Amino acid sequence: MLKPNPNVLRLGIPKGSLQDSTVDLFAKAGWKISIDSRSYFPSIDDSTVEVVMFRAQEMSRYVEDGVIDLGLTGSDWIQENNSDVLEVTELVYSKATSKPARWVLCVPQESAITKPEELDGGVIATELVGVTRRYFEQKKIKVKVEFSWGATEVKARLLDGIVDITETGSSIRANNLRIIDTLLTSTTRLIANKKTWTDNVKREKIENISLLLQGAINAREKVGLKLNAPREHLQDIIRILPSEKSPTVSPLADGTWSAVEVIVEEKQQRELIPKLKRAGATGIISYPLNKVIP
Repeated sequence: MLKPNPNVLRLGIPKGSLQDSTVDLFAKAGWKISIDSRSYFPSIDDSTVEVVMFRAQEMSRYVEDGVIDLGLTGSDWIQENNSDVLEVTELVYSKATSKPARWVLCVPQESAITKPEELDGGVIATELVGVTRRYFEQKKIKVKVEFSWGATEVKARLLDGIVDITETGSSIRANNLRIIDTLLTSTTRLIANKKTWTDNVKREKIENISLLLQGAINAREKVGLKLNAPREHLQDIIRILPSEKSPTVSPLADGTWSAVEVIVEEKQQRELIPKLKRAGATGIISYPLNKVIP
């Protein structure tokens, strides 16, 4: 095992489905991570951080063991591995949407089974073996839970049912399956080794990373709006803008116009911009945001 540098924070990022969205999130937070397809050690433009890639399924184990100081993985795999780690923050992002992932119990659409109890004595395939076994044990339902190496949806018609992960439900529908229960809902977590957390220097760095990653997530569905408002229409224009936060208003040089700036939900701009234009606003600019820190 490569011994970690005590002066460098070793960060684990998930390889696989979350890889690209994680790199994109870090870029918006201010860190450029470059991945060589032949290496598990990406480069990062921060001399105080070292990056290594692991599967999300095993990340929490390596954080707990101190192989890495910090990592990103799903709360599902923390539960699956029973890992004793510090959950620094929840990061609601995924490969496809901002929705949490769900582990669901499914049967074929044509199956007569409508509830978990009817699977008693059956065989269930899943990648999330430990959580699934505990789920059925708690319900006192006797089933055999087998590990699935992939293509789990196919096995729903070969066995009695499956437990699989879904975000949008599209794969479930495409395979003509029916959900009869949800075992758990999972989001990505930034987790830290408990010993690392006691190191004041590394803890501050982890807190900085957490703050900026959250800021990048907060900015995902928001945009900035800039516009010019004639003095005689300024109050009418301000009344159109969302009332949660006061806009920034700055007088322009000639005194008859003001510059107005505000952050809004991205979907809101579809309704706001035409209204603002009709109210007398000019020079309206909509721009994306990298980070929003509350």
